[in-house]
Amino acid sequence: MQQKFGIGQPVPRVEDPRFITGRGRYVDDIELPLQCHGVLVMSPHAHARIKRIDTAKAKTAPGVLAVLTGADVVADRLGGLAPPMPEDMGGPKGFRTLRAILATDKVRAVGDRVAFVVAESLAQARDAAELIDIEYEPLPAVTDVEDAVKQGAPVLWDAAPNNVSFTLMMGNKDATDAAFAAAKHVVTLKLRNNRITANSIEPRAAIGQYHPDSESYTLYSTSQNPHGTRSAVAGQVLKIPETKLRVLSPDVGGGFGMKHGGYPEDALVVWASRRVGGRPVKWVSTRVEALLGDSQGRDQVVTGELALDAAGKILALRVNALHNMGSHVFGAAMVVPLFAMRLAPGVYQIPAVHVLGRAVLTNTIPLAPYRGAGRPEATYLIEQLLDRAARVLSIDPVEIRRRNFIPAAAMPHRLGTGITYDSGDFVHVMDECLHLADWNGFGKRAAESKKRGKLRGRGIGYFLEEAAVFNERMVLRFDPSGMLTILAGTHSHGQGHQTVYAQMVSEWLGVPFENIRFVQGDTDAVPIGRGTYGSRSMHVGGNALRRAADAIIEKAKPMAAMMLEAAAGDIEFADGAFRIVGTDRALPLTAVAQAFYRPAMLPPQFDVGLEASGTFAAEPPNYPNGCHVCEVEIDAETGLVTLARYAAVDDVGRVMNRLLCEGQIHGGVAQGVGQALMERIVFDDAGQLVTGSFQDYAMPRADDFPELSSELTEVPAKTNPLGVKGAGEAGATGAPPAVIGAVLDALKPLGIEHLDMPATPDRVWAAIKAHEARAAAE
Repeated sequence: MQQKFGIGQPVPRVEDPRFITGRGRYVDDIELPLQCHGVLVMSPHAHARIKRIDTAKAKTAPGVLAVLTGADVVADRLGGLAPPMPEDMGGPKGFRTLRAILATDKVRAVGDRVAFVVAESLAQARDAAELIDIEYEPLPAVTDVEDAVKQGAPVLWDAAPNNVSFTLMMGNKDATDAAFAAAKHVVTLKLRNNRITANSIEPRAAIGQYHPDSESYTLYSTSQNPHGTRSAVAGQVLKIPETKLRVLSPDVGGGFGMKHGGYPEDALVVWASRRVGGRPVKWVSTRVEALLGDSQGRDQVVTGELALDAAGKILALRVNALHNMGSHVFGAAMVVPLFAMRLAPGVYQIPAVHVLGRAVLTNTIPLAPYRGAGRPEATYLIEQLLDRAARVLSIDPVEIRRRNFIPAAAMPHRLGTGITYDSGDFVHVMDECLHLADWNGFGKRAAESKKRGKLRGRGIGYFLEEAAVFNERMVLRFDPSGMLTILAGTHSHGQGHQTVYAQMVSEWLGVPFENIRFVQGDTDAVPIGRGTYGSRSMHVGGNALRRAADAIIEKAKPMAAMMLEAAAGDIEFADGAFRIVGTDRALPLTAVAQAFYRPAMLPPQFDVGLEASGTFAAEPPNYPNGCHVCEVEIDAETGLVTLARYAAVDDVGRVMNRLLCEGQIHGGVAQGVGQALMERIVFDDAGQLVTGSFQDYAMPRADDFPELSSELTEVPAKTNPLGVKGAGEAGATGAPPAVIGAVLDALKPLGIEHLDMPATPDRVWAAIKAHEARAAAE
């Protein structure tokens, strides 16, 4: 049994049958008795004062139960959503924005929530929302991160007159300056990391219900982090004990960091329920509202410099970055510049480093972690710098990487930004990927492309990310029949935890895979949890689960000894059974667990029931890494870029389930390719969202991809007993530099050396035509 369902086996997700047959239970599937509906009124202005809100007509419209505005928020003394800041973890002080659930005096971005209408039906709520008369006084807006820090730029917050929320700096400036002064070569790049959005297959949704008898609340939320959502809504907005708010996050259709929890709508529905006498209030985002209201990702402008000696060895790295935060620092947004800065050196030996990053406020939709959260930004910069250095020094792009990799023998290796890599064999991983990609066969394929009138290029991207954060608690509980339940503080929203956690426990405890039940996403059932994001679940959740399993064995051993009439010291546990050492006398764990539920005659030294918890912290985290190689073909007549080949080799430490792990990497690659070639959120100068629908915002489809060749290599992490490393963000981090590297390689014969993401056909075509115009003028 363990051979089929144990650790490492490619067990298909047991969750999938109900998902693909329409039996999943998402928030929008939930209908509660007497349920009514809520609709948002969002700001049409990027920056404006709210002069007047007239709700009289809306309040008298058919079916309307409540019309709520910022004035009601103030009257009910509700709080706002406050983000964590660097100063909370020992960093520099900054300006902490407070996000009201409904704006009061000013709006700072298109999509700011201004009013909330509750009615008997969704149609009635929408009709009433149209009747609200709001008078705005438009103010100058700034949307571009570079413009926002210029002298005289419109100011979003009086307490941040330079529009900078906080600044992070790492490394040694003096040593870096000295290295640049002595360098034979200096390579400089300015890159714009395009703003993108998650577009999860399930839009956000929330249902809130107030219970007058207990003065408590229930919130159904599409959250990756139900306990974090509870803390935000209960502690920051409602200002009630967390035990007064139960949060349930049932099946969640994708999150990617965007569904981090604690959105204004989560608070609005529970508060609105109280205002309408305890009737449940349901809100479901439309796709337009999602593009306006979901947190977005990336949007960094960065200048990077590499100092190199004559042989192409890196001497120093200098980085100066502006990170767009949008109108508010929202959720865990501060980790994006943090990871982008401290992972800037990548996998390379760089003696001197100095990095500076500023978090900038603009009149745009707030940004927050999106799959990778700063790691893709760091990887994209260093890999593009290496590619540029290879061209300047006339060194093969593979060779320049080989010369500068941190060798496996140098592990653990401390970076100039202050973090320490515990493990990694970067040369081996790259060589495996080059073999998988048939790197040496590229010349023949390029010649064939040329015959067909196509430009062909190849790119390589080597990434490393920091995975896992915070601590976690997991619980194992047997019931009287011998069935085992996992109570998970993590939250699976596509990762397959129900499958892989059961695999692990089945191997450790010998409980049949099919006898293991999985519970998550309910703050009443699961005492504490941190959710799932940052590739944390296998590191903290998996190792906490192992500790819980070990604790179950230790708690059950005295009972097994009593039942076998032996001393506890003579009992061993293996293959799901306790046995007396050196004999064939044994009892399965499930039989011992059932003995803890005797209704009478239970010896006093035993508690009723068998359960145990385990905790584990990402202190330190882990560092997954990998190499991706991409080949593209470009049609010079149209600028269309086609992915021709893609290979990926990823070091994710010890693999728990190869099938699920590769699925995570494939999905990440799709999102990374989307950013590289087509996805882009655009605002005009007035702050209006130009890409406000799927007619304007492109995403990759299945036929945009070739067959993805993917392999996993296992270099166990030394930072946790299981040896696991994260996998969820690998593809999104490795794909952009590999794809853009291939595009620029294809365009190299034309003298085109730079192209910002996304490399859309119009951008590529324009670059080609600009080259042709220059050539004609010479």
